[in-house]
Amino acid sequence: MDDWKDPRYEVLSNAEISDALDFLGLPGSALGLSAVTGTHRIMGRAFTVRFAPVDPGAVGTVGDFIDDVEEGEVIVLDNSGRTDCTVWGGILSQIAKARNIGGTVINGVCRDSAEAVECAYPIFSRGVFMRTGKDRVQVEAVGTSVSLGDVRVNAGDIIVGDRDGIVVIPQDRAKEVLDRALATHLIEKDILNEVMAGSTLKAAREKLGYHTLQRRK
Repeated sequence: MDDWKDPRYEVLSNAEISDALDFLGLPGSALGLSAVTGTHRIMGRAFTVRFAPVDPGAVGTVGDFIDDVEEGEVIVLDNSGRTDCTVWGGILSQIAKARNIGGTVINGVCRDSAEAVECAYPIFSRGVFMRTGKDRVQVEAVGTSVSLGDVRVNAGDIIVGDRDGIVVIPQDRAKEVLDRALATHLIEKDILNEVMAGSTLKAAREKLGYHTLQRRK
């Protein structure tokens, strides 16, 4: 059951989800990944792909996996954080947009970013660089555990992206994490309402337990 699709969670920011992950003692806030193509918010199950340097004398492979991605999934590409060659470009962005794929997150870089912007396809990566990954890297595994730097991603985990970056929620803890994030969201909203009604920020925070919201459970 996809409890994480509950529309109540649509108000959540990644900051609130990150606090919930901290509260539950879970990793998940992926360092160094940012939106390349705008301010899109994405949320979907991870379709994972891991790349490796191409075998000597072999022809590298980059994007054929896209034929197996389901609508709404978020493609997570682990290119070991490489910034010297890309594993995502304009053709892939346009195909992914046409097929209603949820977005792409890259532990590495992308290229043809203007095409992705033009078709409003969400990409999060470590930057942009124009040099192709063809004949430099090859697909090593699909549907396996991958890395977004300091965060492990398993196929099916929930990926959420916004202007602050990317968080990864373990699929078997998704409802617990999102419910805690929603509780944080509501408390922060109450704090703001208290201040707007005349309270000091200090008093409102103390009353509603702001300083312990993310403290590990």
